[in-house]
Parts: sequence; structure tokens; C-alpha cells
Amino acid sequence: MTTDNKNNQAGDSILEKPISRRDILRLAGVGGAGLLLGASGVGAIFGAKGSSASVAAKASSEDRIEFYGKHQAGITTPAQDFLMFAAFDLTTNSIDDVRKLFKAWTEASASMAKGEMIGEVNDNLNLPPADTGEAAGLNPSKTTITFGVGPSFFDSRFGLASKRPAALVDLPAFGGDELREEWCGGDIGVQVNANDMQTAFHAIRNLARIARGKAVLRWTQEGFQRTGGADPKGATPRNLMGFKDGTGNPDTKDEALMNDVVWAQSGDGTPWMAGGSYMVVRRIRIRVEVWDRSTLGDQEATFGRHRDSGAPIGSKNEFDSVDLAKKDEKGKPLIPVNSHVALARGNGSVKILRRSYSYSSGMDNRTGQFDAGLLFICYNRDTRKQFIPMQQKLGQMDALNEYIVHNGSAVFACFPGVREGGYIGDTLL
Repeated sequence: MTTDNKNNQAGDSILEKPISRRDILRLAGVGGAGLLLGASGVGAIFGAKGSSASVAAKASSEDRIEFYGKHQAGITTPAQDFLMFAAFDLTTNSIDDVRKLFKAWTEASASMAKGEMIGEVNDNLNLPPADTGEAAGLNPSKTTITFGVGPSFFDSRFGLASKRPAALVDLPAFGGDELREEWCGGDIGVQVNANDMQTAFHAIRNLARIARGKAVLRWTQEGFQRTGGADPKGATPRNLMGFKDGTGNPDTKDEALMNDVVWAQSGDGTPWMAGGSYMVVRRIRIRVEVWDRSTLGDQEATFGRHRDSGAPIGSKNEFDSVDLAKKDEKGKPLIPVNSHVALARGNGSVKILRRSYSYSSGMDNRTGQFDAGLLFICYNRDTRKQFIPMQQKLGQMDALNEYIVHNGSAVFACFPGVREGGYIGDTLL
């Protein structure tokens, strides 16, 4: 194994020799406690780099999304086809360990966004590869990796309680909640999106591998959505109820609107969050068997939209304005007042940015029914003023509640973007 870096020649000469497991443990300074072989450990020990396996897959620039920037990618980025979401719990009480983890995650994420293999050693027969390898040769598939921290991150462990944003609140109980602990919370939330599920899984798998000894997975959820097929590219995706999901989203190209709706500002009271956003994640199970027995008329009245076009009831086109004052020939509102669109829209003054994905987790063995639904994800500048009042209204009156149940919930403060040479969370840490 060779390298262009002369300072690493000594390390390379070591790597050329057979190394026993005991030697690895001794060199790592951990005795028999179990070396964290993987993306952050072995490469750091030897400082070797340059294997042919680490060469990125050839891909056009249109297939890559830059990891570094003013804002984290994966928030206003056009939604990709697949999602892999993971919540982590920290197992360390050391703030220095958290910094090391975030730095390692930053380096790995920047590489994976380019379609490169991560780590320093991937071609030495005497060492475990730093990269798990299942994405080798695949295109980057527009992979984005978005990081946030939950309310529990600011408990007494790391001395950060005074830096907890006022907008990072624990969500109150909502109507329709049947929350289960295994789908709730987390010290850290990581949203990975890609146009290839294998690359998305690869990212979470390797982040979990890097985290060993510092953090463990709390829960994960895969998701999918497609906008291809007969619909033009970029069309609004459909949820598992057959209706378009996200029609009312604000225009992400309107910078002033995004500053108002999505991006935290320095004047909001938490300067380190400027350029970041608050993410709400809700695992919403759909009672698909019940929904499938309802008439099309009932389904459209529940959403307040026509299923085929996505248009508000009484209109023709998906993006026609929602006119709640329209009446039928009997004087009744065309769009029911308890329909999902009527309640979610309200007077139009409260907006959020939805980035939801459908999920299917097989069969619920307790009921023999599908465990399928929507992993609702939204971003907002202040959850107290945007998501919470909207969800309180929906939880009380939404006709959709007959067909859904919220069994998972989490909130995260998603960091501002990372500059090259920096790392995720460096404005906080």
C-alpha cells in the first residue's frame, strides 16, 4: 500500500505486514475491551489513505448534492425517492466525545454525499474495511444527510442546558395520539434521503458504526415516495391513501418566505441556531383496511380535495386556491369544515414545510393488519407558533382521525449548515 503523504510512510510499512487481532488491540490502547473496528478507528490509528476502493463512483454533478453550505441539505432540497431516518441516544457523558463523534460524522457524510467510500483503510486484508462496502460503485443518488438534536441533548450530561433553544419544546399530547416509546424521542435525529434505498441505508449503517462507544440507535424508519411514472418529474407524491401529499407547501425558492417559515434567525433568541431549522417527526399509522372500505366521496370529503387531480373540492387544478367560502346548491360548504385541508390551511397565516414519506413495516402481528402509513416530517422556524397550534386543531377536529393514529413522535433542532473545515453542531459546541 502506498501514499503520496511522506508522513504516513511509517504507518504504511506497518500495514504491509500481517497484524494479529491482539496487535490491533494493543496498538489501539484498548486491551481486550473490544476495538471499534470501522470507519473512525483503524484509519485514524494508521493514518493510511489512498486505496483504489475509496475512489468515488463516476457520476455527473447533477447526481451529487454538496454536504457543505449555509444550510444543511435535505431541508429545502427537492425531495428524493427514499428516506432512512434514525434517532440515536448518546451513551457517553463527555462533551469531548460528542465533538469527536460529530467531527467523524461530518467527514463521513461529506464523503458519502460525493459517492466516495469512507475511512482510511479499505484494501488491507488484515484489517476490517472502514466502509461497509454495499454502496461501492453506486452513484451518489443525490444523497443528503441532515442532523439535529432533541430536547434530551440539553439535559445535565453535557452542561448545555442554558443553550437549549426556547423553540425546542417537548410536544404536548394531541388528539389521536397513541404514542409508543419505541417510536419516540432521541438525543440525535438523522434524516438521510437518496434516490437509491441502498445508499440511504449505507449512510445510516456507517454512521451507526462510527458512533459505537458514543451513541446507539434508538429507532429507525425507512420511507419511500415516487414522483415518476405517468406524472411529470417533480409532481407532488401520493401517500398510501392515494392522495397527493404536500400540495400546500410554500415555495422553497422564495428566500424571504423560507426565512419566515423555515430558517431560524439570529434574532430569535438562539444565535447558534441561525440558519438552522426545527424538525418535527411523527410516525402516523394509517388504518388502510378501514380506509379501503370507504367510498370515494367520503375519502374526498375527508381530505377536502379530489383524489385524481389533487384540486380542492369544486376546483379543477391541484394548485388552485382553497376557497373555504364556496357553497353548494344547498348552501353547505363545498369543502367540509372538518376536512384535513380546511383545518391545516386555516386562514393561511400558519405555514410549515412538509417533507413526509410513506412507510410499510410489514404486518402488525397483534392485529394481522398492515403496519403502514406516513412518516410525517416538517420543518419550521418555531414549532410553538407553527406546528403545535396546527396539530392541536387537527387533533381535535380532523375527519382524517378516523383513519389514522399517531404512534411515534420526536422533535429536533437541526443545525445550521457546515462550512468546510468545520463540523456539524460547531456553532453550539
